[in-house]
Amino acid sequence: MKGLRGGKPPATLARRAAGRVGALRRAAEQWFAFRNGYDPTFSWWLRKPFEALSAALGRCEAFLRDECLGKADDGGEPLVGDLIGREGLRAELDFEFIPYSPEELIAIAEREFAWCDAEFERAAAELGFPGDWRRAQEHVKSLHVAPGEQPETIAKLAAEAEAFLDAHGLITIPELARETWRMQMMSPERQLVSPFFLGGECILVSFPTDAMTHEAKLQSMRGNNVHFCRATVHHELIPGHHLQQFMQARHRPYRETFETPFWVEGWALYWEMLLYDRGFARTPEDRVGMLFWRKHRCARIVFSLRFHLGEWTPQQCIDYLVDRVGHERNNATAEVRRSIVGLYAPLYQAAYLLGGLQLRALEEELVGEGKMTERAFHDAVLRENSMPIAVLRAALTDGELSRDFKASWRF
Repeated sequence: MKGLRGGKPPATLARRAAGRVGALRRAAEQWFAFRNGYDPTFSWWLRKPFEALSAALGRCEAFLRDECLGKADDGGEPLVGDLIGREGLRAELDFEFIPYSPEELIAIAEREFAWCDAEFERAAAELGFPGDWRRAQEHVKSLHVAPGEQPETIAKLAAEAEAFLDAHGLITIPELARETWRMQMMSPERQLVSPFFLGGECILVSFPTDAMTHEAKLQSMRGNNVHFCRATVHHELIPGHHLQQFMQARHRPYRETFETPFWVEGWALYWEMLLYDRGFARTPEDRVGMLFWRKHRCARIVFSLRFHLGEWTPQQCIDYLVDRVGHERNNATAEVRRSIVGLYAPLYQAAYLLGGLQLRALEEELVGEGKMTERAFHDAVLRENSMPIAVLRAALTDGELSRDFKASWRF
């Protein structure tokens, strides 16, 4: 290790290599544990060689992380991403049947951003902060509940969303789906990567714990205030990911193979847009909360694509979220970390808003032209299960698909 030729490897390569070595060490441990103690001859011969191998792999991983990758200012692992470049992005877009260039998608995000800005200014003026969206957002961030009270807030918001859907006849909700979601509180460690919500059958809630620093507690409460949660709760539960996964288990489950974030996350984001349009945001504070997330989805397209194009550094991505969207800096750092370090596919963060826009365009085509009711359209999307939205469009419109099908649908 000390004689590494040419000095240290690039940080991206060091991080990738450390992950591979760590995975190899864990695989060796599982292999050894399978027969250790069960087969006396195996243990007698191999315990010492295995211990030497495990120790050597541990030293190699530590060298890659501590000496080559280094430490961030806070003592943790530095924020190092693994960009895939323009050709990589084009290949990913082709795979998802999206006939747009990265630059065209960024332009779409900027167009949506402009709409958000105008709506935000209107809400800010109603709150008494004309021309100052930041002060309006700071006001809304202060409207969080006290420590220990967040679970009750989540349950209340979930019930309000279900009642709204029922009142407007927007989708069929099986009674079992209403009854079977659960809630867990997210650990401080996981909040370093997921500072807000994760969900499905079990909604994972970010809110301060006693193990966090005072500043981290404040940022977690501010970033998960009541009005920001108005969009994220129904995104994760009903009609979002919980209902989505409930139906996936019951309708065409074999299509799990074709799962794509443009369908998974696009569905939940589509409902954020639809419910905003239908007045689910009752007050200016609610609108600020829901618009924060809409701006965040726009920003995800911009910073993730610019990072993978090699145009922005991780720090520029963080600053963009703080300056353009109004994130708490800890939360912005966590968002960028989850976006660029390989935890999600390169297009995953862009897929939220882009998938939502695809579904909205499809809804306008089918419902807007009187071919389906809203409820029938929403039920049909869930019954088809996960697939690229261009393929879903073909399924719902009896379109033809060939083996060499190339998407040309501009949404």
